[in-house]
Amino acid sequence: MSEREHDETTRPAVSRPRPAPPASPAASLRKELPAEVPVSASAPAAEDVPQERPEPGPTGRQRLVAGLWPPRVTRAQLIVALLLFGLGFGLAVQVASNSDTDSALRGARQEDLVRILDELDDRTERLEDEKQGLEKQRDELENSSDQAEEARRQTIEKERQLGVLAGTVAAQGPGITMTIEDSKGTVEADMLLDAVQELRAAGAEAIQVNGVRVVAGTYLTDSGNGVGVDGNKITAPYRFKVIGKPQDLEPALNIPGGVVQTLEKEQATVTVERSTKIVVDALRAAKRPDYARSSSQ
Repeated sequence: MSEREHDETTRPAVSRPRPAPPASPAASLRKELPAEVPVSASAPAAEDVPQERPEPGPTGRQRLVAGLWPPRVTRAQLIVALLLFGLGFGLAVQVASNSDTDSALRGARQEDLVRILDELDDRTERLEDEKQGLEKQRDELENSSDQAEEARRQTIEKERQLGVLAGTVAAQGPGITMTIEDSKGTVEADMLLDAVQELRAAGAEAIQVNGVRVVAGTYLTDSGNGVGVDGNKITAPYRFKVIGKPQDLEPALNIPGGVVQTLEKEQATVTVERSTKIVVDALRAAKRPDYARSSSQ
């Protein structure tokens, strides 16, 4: 027996492994998937983990403040603001002036208010009388048999009335006398002018101040320690002679905040006396107008 044959007979027999049977498709798919991770008992559940809440946004008031401050002013807004300020200031000044004018009436006593109402009623009645007088003249002219004579008579009467108003003729009648004592020298021309205007509004038909006739074109100026009336200087005491209805003239001077109270605030003394006969004899020369002519010529 040869040596090679002896080695093959003496070598132990080795069994070859059998090939594994082919795996099923399900098993191969399972191997490809990753192994499941076991859930640890200590790991918290997803539901137990607190979720972070979003921070709340700014409120409406905060957004309003952020939009207003710091201010972003444009030129147009600045112009509008200045216009509104000017309008508001003007309204405030107007309200203040009206308040000053009406403050005397608001603080007046009941009898003073009644007297003012009576004065207004008297003015209305006086205007109504003038209206009726004019209507009567018209009716007389229309119904008179001798219209020329009636027209002449009314013309003469009207001339006398206009002469009284123009200061070219003397006048007499019921009225008042007002004397203003000014020992402090505080009375000025504008105060006397207010008195003249108040008397005219109350129905004064003829006015004379210290021998100077007051007419429609009269002007008053301050003149040293006195007052100038149409260029004639007069000094205190100032004496007014006024023809008109005394029941209208005196209350007009004594209304709250009127002429008398204004003069008394300037430490002047004012006395008003009624009379059934006042003579106004200071005259003004008739002045012929340079350019105006009657349209009836």
